Amino acid sequence: MLPSHFSACVEVMVKLVHFARTTPTNLCADPLRLFDEEVRLCFSTCLAADVPDVQWQQAQLSPKFGGFGLRSLSLHSCAAFISSLTSSGLGSPENIHLQQAILHFNAQVSPQDMLKVETVPPHQSALSQKIDTHIYQSLLSSASPVNKARLLSVSGPHAGSWISSIPSASLNLHLDSAECQVAVRWWLGLATSDASPCPFCPGVVLDPLGHHAASCRHGGDVVTRHNRLRDTFADFCRRAHLSVKIEVGHGLSRDHINRRPADILVQGWDRGKPAAFDVTVASPLTPVTLHEASASTGAAAYVAEGRKHAANDARCQELGWTCIPLAVETFGCWGKEAQSVFSRLASLLAIHQACPKSSVLHEIYCHMNMTLVRSVARAILGREVAC
Repeated sequence: MLPSHFSACVEVMVKLVHFARTTPTNLCADPLRLFDEEVRLCFSTCLAADVPDVQWQQAQLSPKFGGFGLRSLSLHSCAAFISSLTSSGLGSPENIHLQQAILHFNAQVSPQDMLKVETVPPHQSALSQKIDTHIYQSLLSSASPVNKARLLSVSGPHAGSWISSIPSASLNLHLDSAECQVAVRWWLGLATSDASPCPFCPGVVLDPLGHHAASCRHGGDVVTRHNRLRDTFADFCRRAHLSVKIEVGHGLSRDHINRRPADILVQGWDRGKPAAFDVTVASPLTPVTLHEASASTGAAAYVAEGRKHAANDARCQELGWTCIPLAVETFGCWGKEAQSVFSRLASLLAIHQACPKSSVLHEIYCHMNMTLVRSVARAILGREVAC
């Protein structure tokens, strides 16, 4: 999804990781720092935008923390060297290079995560995660409520699965260059548009963070996004040999005419009862949910689940169905009920496909979140073109 010259940097990175694992931290800091600067320049070129320090720090985090995995070699070289030295049996407390690497590591983590020379440290991945955790917490503590809500949402469970998916047009797991640029900017909190008016909402100005474009109910993007998420989920249900019906319930409830309690109706899901799955996308940046969303991960999805239960439980009970909202935030953080559904669906698919449940679950999240992110990117781009 990114230009080929960025992939070339990744190839060089593999060689430099070996360099970091075998060279004392104090001796390799300068060349690794120069490489980090080149990666940042390349990343900015791909986005056609400057990447400020705060957004670059987020991009360097792993997808688990809402980043793109462009880890700083100069920051993580100490973790690589400590792990390599101790695993080779050369990590004695008297080793001066080990002592210096541990001092460098302790300067980049929280006090509770600091290492002692006498203790055997964990693997490199665990050490690097401690560095990422400290950077992520620092970003949260200094962020505005809007950016805090965004950071909590992009770091929610499986929210970054679209980043770790293998780009494939044949599998519908891809973004074109324009979509990729906009999606990455939006994910990092960079400007996605100028202060131009929304072509579909008279008197409304597009905000730089793309919030209006992602939530605008005019122009058809919200409906298209909803339908694509619905159809993607329905396809996985069919692959699990479940009986699926789309958009049912219209006119079946005498007290709620012209309402559909189910986007997807799956027979025999809950102890023999049909399950009425209702897809809904909620933004954590709306004034209604911003306070809660800036305090806890998935707050907007939780509120959306409650709204769907309040709207549909009575109608579903009348029809003998179980109401199950599939709520997701615009940044890809799914609600608890959706996570439970995806886990159960992955178990069924793993049996039919004779493959590990973890790989099937990852596939579900990759497809669902790629569909979501692509839809948001197209909504932002569509308003720029229309202007």
